[in-house]
Amino acid sequence: MSSYMPLTDDIGFLLKNVFGFDAQIAALPGHEELTADFAVAVLEEAGRFCREVLEPLNRPGDEEGARIVDGAVVTPKGVKEAYRAFVEAGWPGLSGDVAFGGQGLPRVVQILLDEMLSATNMSFGLFPGLTRGAVEAIAHHASDELKAIWLPKMVAGEWTGAMALTEASAGTDLGLLSTRAEPVGDGSYRITGTKIFISSGDHDFGGNIVHLVLARLPDAPKGVKGISLFLAPKFLLNGDGSLGERNAMSVGSLEHKMGIHAQPTCVMNYDGAIGWLVGEPGRGLNAMFTMMNAERLFVGIQGLGIAEAATQKAVAYARERLQGRSLDGARGPVPIIEHADVRRMLMTGRALADGCRALAIWTALQMDIAAGHPDAATRAEADGMVALLTPVIKAAFTDFGFDVAVLSQQVFGGHGYIREWGMEQYVRDARITQIYEGTNGVQAMDLAGRKLSLEGGALPKRFFALVRRDVESAAATAPSVKDVSAEVLAALARLETTTTALQAASQSDAAAVGSAATDYLKLFALTAIGWMWVRMAVAARAGETPLEQRKVTVAKFYSERLLPQTQGLAAAIAAGSNSTMVLPADLF
Repeated sequence: MSSYMPLTDDIGFLLKNVFGFDAQIAALPGHEELTADFAVAVLEEAGRFCREVLEPLNRPGDEEGARIVDGAVVTPKGVKEAYRAFVEAGWPGLSGDVAFGGQGLPRVVQILLDEMLSATNMSFGLFPGLTRGAVEAIAHHASDELKAIWLPKMVAGEWTGAMALTEASAGTDLGLLSTRAEPVGDGSYRITGTKIFISSGDHDFGGNIVHLVLARLPDAPKGVKGISLFLAPKFLLNGDGSLGERNAMSVGSLEHKMGIHAQPTCVMNYDGAIGWLVGEPGRGLNAMFTMMNAERLFVGIQGLGIAEAATQKAVAYARERLQGRSLDGARGPVPIIEHADVRRMLMTGRALADGCRALAIWTALQMDIAAGHPDAATRAEADGMVALLTPVIKAAFTDFGFDVAVLSQQVFGGHGYIREWGMEQYVRDARITQIYEGTNGVQAMDLAGRKLSLEGGALPKRFFALVRRDVESAAATAPSVKDVSAEVLAALARLETTTTALQAASQSDAAAVGSAATDYLKLFALTAIGWMWVRMAVAARAGETPLEQRKVTVAKFYSERLLPQTQGLAAAIAAGSNSTMVLPADLF
């Protein structure tokens, strides 16, 4: 099997030619000297680590899996050493706050590293990804004292983080959770309860593991308003900050999963574990959603990473696999990449992976602007765009990632079903991304049921206006991409019409949003990615390099073969909820 190749040329093209990275980042205090060339150089080094250290552990780690030995989690051979090398190289703190020892690089660089981690070893990538999410929640909501104690070593990666939300009787409906927290009297609390599905809940890397746990105080009301957030470490600290005695928490078992076998997904028992309140009492979900929103974007990037890795492997196989005759019948056997149906699958993978990467970079730039731009109005506008696109990136990228993994497996034929080729692992690993951090149905409901009404409904209109302005400008200034622009404008018109109709229908039909949400999110995503393909096609229109030639060709494929799906999606949404809801439950 061929090795994964980080697409740093593609990244450089996007940062420099499509998004004007240098000018945008220079407007943010602290980043005035940062350039796209520097970002690409950093990512080249990151790609080398992912390719040489992490990818070779991916299949063996999947086969060995994490396990429990004498009550403690043991990760597969090589993972512990790889994590230590990852920390020593400084990668956990890439985008971390410099106040706590981080390097302070922009979110866009972090997201591109996350793609590489996910492409080469998704199980491994969850350790630093979850830690970074926990860091964000602590940084935004904890007291200065807790920040000073816990953040420096978490930012450095010496200590890791985990998110403990889910209980057996409380999945998406967190209002049902029963874990409780009793005040000790010295500012700490004793946490008692059991959580399931806790990724990175325990490991054998050494150091501490900081759990962020949702629990109820004794006088808390029922429902989500009674939930608070607590920081509970695996090890309590001595007076000098060194690791002390083991906290009263343990791993009950490891979940037996379809994929990500090298990642320890734990059932965690908290038996009076000492913890400290993060944020205000009863405001735990508010604090936890800081972490969850970060993780949702991270999970979307996992889908992108799987799509890229699977596409690369399928292309390499299709170039080497000889089967069948050429279209004119004159040659045979020929590489299967010459066959039209194989081309369709490979082009779909390339169109979706490249399009998603571009949208991820644009969104990450909005995150950087929202965090650091000197103008408050500009920060607020960028923050709104991130809020709107978060469920789109989480759900669409992971749906497309799974779809591309399946298509790439199909290119291999029977070999794709055999473990030794690695393609079936991509399919299994990708599947969880559609489920955790809020299922994709929940993300669709968030978009269609909540995000469309933000700013009194002005937020989606502002996004649509931005897309329209960009695409119309492209059509006027780059006639060579006029056909692509026309298809995207047609899809945008469908999206705008559907949005207005869905908002109106929701006032009289309680099931309107629920029945349409998943189709609506895909309609939104296909249109947004089409916008990215217009921007890439305009930047590549000279066609002077192989990369530019590929961009223009794939943009046309996307507009002709994938974007027309928006017609069917719009028609399905317009049909309403009746046929979905009318059949009595006992007749299914």
